[in-house]
Amino acid sequence: PPLFLLPFSLTGKEALTHLPSLGPSAGSAQGRVHVKQCELLQLTRKQKRLCRREPGLAETLRDSIRLGIMECQFQFRSERWNCSLEGRTSLLKRGFKETAFLYAVSSAALTHSLARACSAGRMERCTCDDSPGLENRKAWQWGVCGDNLKYSTKFLKKFLGQKRIGKDLRARVDVHNTNVGIKAVKNGLKTTCKCHGVSGSCAVRTCWKQLSPFHEIGRLLKLRYDDAVKVFSTTNDAVGHSELAGPPRHGQSPRLPPAPRATDLVYVEDSPSFCRPSKYSLGTAGRTCSREGNCDSMCCGRGYNTQSRLVTFSCHCQVQWCCYVECQQCMQEEVVYSCKQ
Repeated sequence: PPLFLLPFSLTGKEALTHLPSLGPSAGSAQGRVHVKQCELLQLTRKQKRLCRREPGLAETLRDSIRLGIMECQFQFRSERWNCSLEGRTSLLKRGFKETAFLYAVSSAALTHSLARACSAGRMERCTCDDSPGLENRKAWQWGVCGDNLKYSTKFLKKFLGQKRIGKDLRARVDVHNTNVGIKAVKNGLKTTCKCHGVSGSCAVRTCWKQLSPFHEIGRLLKLRYDDAVKVFSTTNDAVGHSELAGPPRHGQSPRLPPAPRATDLVYVEDSPSFCRPSKYSLGTAGRTCSREGNCDSMCCGRGYNTQSRLVTFSCHCQVQWCCYVECQQCMQEEVVYSCKQ
């Protein structure tokens, strides 16, 4: 079994119902709800213990599940593998590029959700960005709360419990891809500033740390997926333990296989085609596609069906005095393309 787990954010089997907010003023009834929700999540024994000690964490974990699934499905909406929940458990047992993306997007979603939960006051043991410096204290005084990435990454390491992984290639790959997701969130941390002064002048300026929208992080990880590196295990004689190694880069000696970069997604086996139903996906039959874009690829050479339908949309909209918009309803024919069986 793997030496660390991301079960809460990877299986997709958990119910995604919204939980009541559990803030610092939560009473005993809310506390009991929190403990119960921790038990319902698919966590290791250690993770459940940490969850029970962190009011607000169960809700944040569910937020991260939802965030990771939605972003994965958005990024792969036009691909043969569309990040559906069907087949995900089998997929996670393999070392495909898709597995690499799942680990990265899940760890990124949890890092992002934890940092945002801290700044929103949904976690009891953390608040705003607590990095040292006058700027952050000024921002807090003006009612602005920076995203607490420092607490998020520190807690995440403890929660995932990454241990020594020895020569287990899959474990090393999973840890590497998990860290790629965390780094993607860190790289998206920006400084945002706001001016306070007469007539918008910048007599007083406060700045705070703010995370990039998760769509930007998802887009970055998709680019990493497109350029993922196939790796194998090699022994480093200088330090005496195994390391990940990939194909030689341009201009490098093939005798010295380079280690993948810290930002590279890595995998160990080639992916299936995802064209036909299997234990990894439902295949592409019936999927809608773009005739000019991806029909040939998505339909795997089987061809596609063409169907016309009428769609209704708002048109000829006008602003009426004083406060509403009036529209007409128009209809137009739309052509839909879908992959043949």
